[in-house]
Amino acid sequence: MVFLLRRLGFYILAFWACITLNFFLPRLMPGDPVSRMFSQVQTQMRPDQVDALRRLFGLDDRPMWEQYLAYIGNILRGDMGISLSRFPAPVSEVIASQIGWTLLLGGTSLIIAVVLGNLLGILAAWRRGRFLDSVFPPLLIFIGSFPYFWLAMAALYLFGITLGWLPLSHAFSTGLSPSFSLEYTGDVIAHLILPASTIVLVSIGGWMLGMRNTMIATTAEDYITMARAKGLRPSRIMFQYAARNAMLPSVTSFGMSLGFVVGGALLTETVFAYPGIGYQLLTSVQALDYPLTQGIFLTITAAVLAANFLVDIIYVRLDPRVRVS
Repeated sequence: MVFLLRRLGFYILAFWACITLNFFLPRLMPGDPVSRMFSQVQTQMRPDQVDALRRLFGLDDRPMWEQYLAYIGNILRGDMGISLSRFPAPVSEVIASQIGWTLLLGGTSLIIAVVLGNLLGILAAWRRGRFLDSVFPPLLIFIGSFPYFWLAMAALYLFGITLGWLPLSHAFSTGLSPSFSLEYTGDVIAHLILPASTIVLVSIGGWMLGMRNTMIATTAEDYITMARAKGLRPSRIMFQYAARNAMLPSVTSFGMSLGFVVGGALLTETVFAYPGIGYQLLTSVQALDYPLTQGIFLTITAAVLAANFLVDIIYVRLDPRVRVS
């Protein structure tokens, strides 16, 4: 419990540091969001309207410490400001409308890649030198070494344009309204197959190779030799003794990857025009929408910290050495 409380305090401190950087960076840059809006709309505004907009974006003449305290209070209430590119929509609403698709795409592809990659790594290490161990690691690493955008566009051209098996873009067909019907669910899955498959192909080789190398080192430990000498079933030794301890580095990597899922797969969502956070981040940067960019970065940071804290909790359960220390 002391270990978890200490880690929780560290993550809270890291989140506060992120909020502080998020507050000061745009204020140290030349110009402000209100000036950006003026340059876009090219209309005349009265001085009282300008002052109202500056107060709306937290850029009024109050002392910096008052603005800072107000900013922290707004963040704790979930108020991240107003989006410039989608004015007057709040940043939190813009992120909420996109994050579900990002979690669907990134979460699905991550879970498939982690499960298949680790399982293949376990089997390859346990049957070292055979077909699975000799062919799959170099083949998957070779596929993963291709530039991702090239692989995505090749899959899009082959299965979407040439063969016409799968949809080309977006998360669902135009004209369908979101619902829990079988038609809508099947359409979403069909649009998910191509982007998710390309992510899995690129990442599965790294998961397999990492688990294989750790598994080989684990099978050389004395307790594995003792388990074999006791006559335990090979499957029990492989999964309950060797794989359980070999998975600890993968748990850490999974936690980091799970946090960054919220950031979206930028290239994936761009190539397939998938409406996620990554595509929205690119749009906000191009439009110089500082509040939305700040909100997305803050959301990604919070997700990474929360995922790492979850990994710490799992570590306490999986590794008795952490509980003892």
